[in-house]
Amino acid sequence: MGANVARMINTQFLMRARRGAALTFLSAGLVTAPSALPAQTAQTAPPVAAPIASPAGRAADVASLDAILAALYDVISGPAGQKRDWDRFRSLFVPGARLIPTAGAPGQPARAVVWTPEEYSQRAGASLERDGFFEREIGRSVDTFGRVTQVFSVYDSKRTPNDAKPFQRGINSIQLLNDGTRWWIVSIYWDAERADNPIPERYLKK
Repeated sequence: MGANVARMINTQFLMRARRGAALTFLSAGLVTAPSALPAQTAQTAPPVAAPIASPAGRAADVASLDAILAALYDVISGPAGQKRDWDRFRSLFVPGARLIPTAGAPGQPARAVVWTPEEYSQRAGASLERDGFFEREIGRSVDTFGRVTQVFSVYDSKRTPNDAKPFQRGINSIQLLNDGTRWWIVSIYWDAERADNPIPERYLKK
């Protein structure tokens, strides 16, 4: 779902790491002294907020697995200066869905960053619209069991459709649900290709 996103996450990761020392004592207290917490904590914790309802999806976008994957790549793609249709983007996702890019500075442990579709549109949207971004699927493998469909969707990313080479490739691991009336994206978990993490040839077939 984009190299811009990975660069932004890694920058945030380094900034948080510098602040980590100031939080060590507090973290240790929470981990090593749970008995010090009031007994009423579990009873008085605020209820979990209900997921925000998704906008109604276009019938053509959610009618099939092929359609919803095509809509996903289409809605985030466009030239520099073009606003994306974020309502259309949100309509592809089940309420409570998550987008999870991997992150980690060189030499540091990898980590997962968990976003809602709304958070993705707020944090990644500006760079997509500013710089131009076109992402397409170049390989796919699908597994389905019951109501669960898992797709390894290989992508490449360019600034314009006519660029000779992509600036990034990777794999989106996409989990989907067909509720009997339409398809929904439940989660997208992705990592980018790197010199030490090449995309296996078996995933580059459609």
